[in-house]
Amino acid sequence: MNLNEIKDRIKDLKPGPVDDELRFSVLVPLIEIDGELHLVYEVRSKSIRQPGEISFPGGKIEKNECPEYAAVRETHEELGIDESDVEIIAELAYATSKSGSFVYAFLGYINNTEPENIRYSSDEVRELFYVPISYFLENEPEKYYMNYYPKADSDFPYHMVNDGKNYNWESIRSPVYFYKYGDYIIWGLTAKITYSFINKIKN
Repeated sequence: MNLNEIKDRIKDLKPGPVDDELRFSVLVPLIEIDGELHLVYEVRSKSIRQPGEISFPGGKIEKNECPEYAAVRETHEELGIDESDVEIIAELAYATSKSGSFVYAFLGYINNTEPENIRYSSDEVRELFYVPISYFLENEPEKYYMNYYPKADSDFPYHMVNDGKNYNWESIRSPVYFYKYGDYIIWGLTAKITYSFINKIKN
């Protein structure tokens, strides 16, 4: 393979993570209520992973599916909103979870839909709630830190590593954000994506 062949193969390359086997995509949905833009949040049903937690609509990207379409499809499946009524405005910053998954995020506007007419899937969603953009612009989240320490599997090949088991593995110190809105606590990856988006429009 020569240099021109390499240039041709990567000319349209879009930077992303090296490890992206676990890929997910979420929509950060905007909807207008009484003339004001709100973000839409789900409270997850008790029958799915992480029950009762607050999230954006989204899920795993299927084989041969682009991240943008995955966000729209998942929104349709979870909220019952027609795919044609989801207007993608922009791709937002990527997010990563400590479980090793990589999350694409897309800002989308929900057209032709009144909040009271949304018929969400009760299999996945317990309830929806809406938070005005102005709330986030006026209220900073609480910020705390979680520390993660490396722990290798029992068959880890320490003999291939400099200093073996005595190698100086670094821990990870990661910020965790919390927004309090009424009786709801928005935290974790959902809060981090929210915070990143708000900072973009605030600055």
